[in-house]
Amino acid sequence: MTAPTAAGCAAPDQAAPLPASLDLEKETVITGAVTSEAGEAVPGAYVRLLDSTGEFTAEVVTSPAGQFRFFAAPGTWTLRALSRHGNGDSTVTAARGINEVTVTVKA
Repeated sequence: MTAPTAAGCAAPDQAAPLPASLDLEKETVITGAVTSEAGEAVPGAYVRLLDSTGEFTAEVVTSPAGQFRFFAAPGTWTLRALSRHGNGDSTVTAARGINEVTVTVKA
């Protein structure tokens, strides 16, 4: 299950707490923040979730604090951040539970 895409409908608030009903023994959450090279939060960045073959899966827009969140299957994923501050990629091998990732964008 993936979060709605920003282009297709209103994406959920990326800074909202995880739902109380979420079972982290069964669900895989990829969450984190987009930062600049100086370590500052990058709000309004588009974060794309790409599968292990590079295929587009989902997209969200970061919160005012640069946060993002995806609900995905366990496995290897690439997070691609696109912003007016620059672009950046980060790869994560996600397991069940919460998987924290930081994506740094460079001009």
